[in-house]
Amino acid sequence: MPIDLYYVPGSPPCRAVLLTARALNLNLNLKLVDLHHGEHLKPEYLKLNPQHTVPTLVDDGLALSESRAIITYLVNKYGKASGLYPEEARARALVDQRLYFDVGTLYQRFSEYFYPQVFAGAPADKEKAAKVEDALKILDVFLEGQKYVGGYCRRWYETVKTTAPGYQEANEKGLDAFKALVSSMKK
Repeated sequence: MPIDLYYVPGSPPCRAVLLTARALNLNLNLKLVDLHHGEHLKPEYLKLNPQHTVPTLVDDGLALSESRAIITYLVNKYGKASGLYPEEARARALVDQRLYFDVGTLYQRFSEYFYPQVFAGAPADKEKAAKVEDALKILDVFLEGQKYVGGYCRRWYETVKTTAPGYQEANEKGLDAFKALVSSMKK
């Protein structure tokens, strides 16, 4: 039975799921959701995801939203031996803590600062920028000495680009699409 992923290529949460699937060598049945034409608000989509967000994963009758929940589900079901999500309690707790930090602090502050500028033409807010900087400093401390993130995000980004399985297909194309969207909105 195929695993369906309802997604938007430019969405960072969707790209995180795509990168995880590639790391697990999973083939997802990709279903593009046209947010501009309200596909995420149609009754059939709302049955899968009443939050009407992307990504949404459907696997063997299970409909799951929230990228971090999807990521951990995929690894729990399809990649127990992959090492991506440790089974040992202390190691898993650290991974969970980083995921919760991402959703509750890092991505929240990122979106509060950048999305009003990108999607509504708002001016940069210095207080929100300072909160993003603070979150990045915390992230740097959390991940000191780790393989994938450190020295803020630049070193991590360069490492991921060269080592993550299927990086270009799962992430870079979507990132380029997001950049194009941002550029088109500035015109």
